[in-house]
Amino acid sequence: MPAKSAAQQKAAGAALAAKRGEIKVSELQGASKEMYESMSEKELDEMASTKRKDKPEHVSESKR
Repeated sequence: MPAKSAAQQKAAGAALAAKRGEIKVSELQGASKEMYESMSEKELDEMASTKRKDKPEHVSESKR
């Protein structure tokens, strides 16, 4: 599942880093913490590896 925004891609990257033990889970907050708890490492890797070119920084609720 590709990221829909740059912010979502960044949050997935932070959650993935925590899953891999590169950062502490306690450093996560907001969306990245929710992603860490609810997504597998494979799902996070797919979302974090999405290209950011032409992605908006944020996507409104109505466009999700």
